[in-house]
Amino acid sequence: MPPEPLAFFQTSTARLAGLSSDWRAVLPRLAGVWAVLLVLFLPDWANMAAQWWNSSTYNHVLLIPAIVGWLVWQRAGALVQLRPTAWWPGLVLAGGALLLWLLGALAGVATARQLGLVLLLIAATVTLIGPRASTAVAFPMGYLLFLVPFGDELVPLLQTITAKITIALVHLSGISAEIDGVFIDTPAGLFEVAEACSGVKFLIAMIAFGVLVANLCFTSWRRRALFLAACVLVPILANGVRAWGTIYAAQYFGVEAAAGFDHIVYGWFFFAIVIALLLGGAWRYFDRPVDAPPVDLDRIAASALLDRLETRRIGGLAALGALAVLVAAGQGWAYAATRLAADLPRQITLPEVPGWHMVDYQPMVPWEPRALGANHRLLGRYADDRGHTVDVFMAVYAAQVEGREAGGYGQGALPPDSAWSWQSNGPPAADAISDRLLAQGSITRLAQTTYRTGTLSTGSNLRLKIAGLKDRLLLRSAPTSVLILSAEERPRAPGAAAALARFRRAAGPLDQWMDRTAGLR
Repeated sequence: MPPEPLAFFQTSTARLAGLSSDWRAVLPRLAGVWAVLLVLFLPDWANMAAQWWNSSTYNHVLLIPAIVGWLVWQRAGALVQLRPTAWWPGLVLAGGALLLWLLGALAGVATARQLGLVLLLIAATVTLIGPRASTAVAFPMGYLLFLVPFGDELVPLLQTITAKITIALVHLSGISAEIDGVFIDTPAGLFEVAEACSGVKFLIAMIAFGVLVANLCFTSWRRRALFLAACVLVPILANGVRAWGTIYAAQYFGVEAAAGFDHIVYGWFFFAIVIALLLGGAWRYFDRPVDAPPVDLDRIAASALLDRLETRRIGGLAALGALAVLVAAGQGWAYAATRLAADLPRQITLPEVPGWHMVDYQPMVPWEPRALGANHRLLGRYADDRGHTVDVFMAVYAAQVEGREAGGYGQGALPPDSAWSWQSNGPPAADAISDRLLAQGSITRLAQTTYRTGTLSTGSNLRLKIAGLKDRLLLRSAPTSVLILSAEERPRAPGAAAALARFRRAAGPLDQWMDRTAGLR
């Protein structure tokens, strides 16, 4: 057998043989609790795993379990020298994690429920092994948080930042260009800083990588903070340079050649060079000795705080029973709340609006908002005698559950995989979120989205989720409606903003109009 595997096998055997009776009792319990939590919450874990596997933004997460296992194994020699003790304050942490999962489940926020699950695994571990042993594996347990797919929420912001960096570099390089939201018009053509060009993939992976490097290579918290700041700023700036390079190349080699160059060269080599430069720049400041132990056992043993915390013990079987009660309560509440549904009429229709009449819906570019899981959907076009036209989309939900959310990702005025792209925020509108959309490089649409549930009318997805969460926590049902008023910018026709404002005035209070349309008045 080669010397490296033989040495690993001998070390592993020695560590297992050296386990105390306390560890031999707690490890099967810990493994059993993790297995039960994985089975009981399997749909959530399956959704997370699907994102890791299917979304290129989160492919790096597939490495996280292996990294955590390696980090724990590094600390195994120190762990066996510590005594695990069941710790009742860990149950408080477990309760908080379950509450977060419950809130995410009831509000339809996948990130919250997934974060709650990962925190539940950590809290269960802390409960069963106690504060002193948990301190020894604090970093690996914290690194588990990178299992949670996060970052899609940053895409619009990163698109805007990348567009601003790009236009500045384009002007500095002597190319005439104009920017409109995330679109940059140059002599070679119109370029869009699309979602895929936002740089979110590299940024998220770089943060996970940076946290690992900061722990392994630095002891100074100041240096760790500076390195992590660089791991955030450098990818954002580099992505702006990447987008500029594509536009610059297009001026001389054509758009198609530049796009191919971008995907092949930049996609595979550019950011690899950025990582190398970042590590090369930080190398001289690494202050952690190569042979330094991952855990300072002397410091853990001498901690008066850990001494005080460790006095709050609980029996191992009692801890298991309390965890079971907490999990059963959380899942039971979620089961009851997600089965609530409001009564709705069998059919709804778009009402008459004074001074407006229904006309055939014939958009210049096909447009139909997405409302998956809605019980009712309406889409029609109104016109008045002054040449204004307004498209009205209405969706009504009896309940808000996973996969049937009015404000869910990919729902609303900008359906994914359509001819339309988000251009910029639109002019403000009362109780609505306003977006400008662009298709075929020149066709603009203004869309104003309003959500309504109970007595709340808002353009804020966050306020909608909070209101729905409150209803489900109190186990009461309430219908939810989404109204999207939209208008195209047409040549020789009144502007979209003016058309929408005129329609709003004619329809009267939108909350009452939405309730009448949904058959609730």
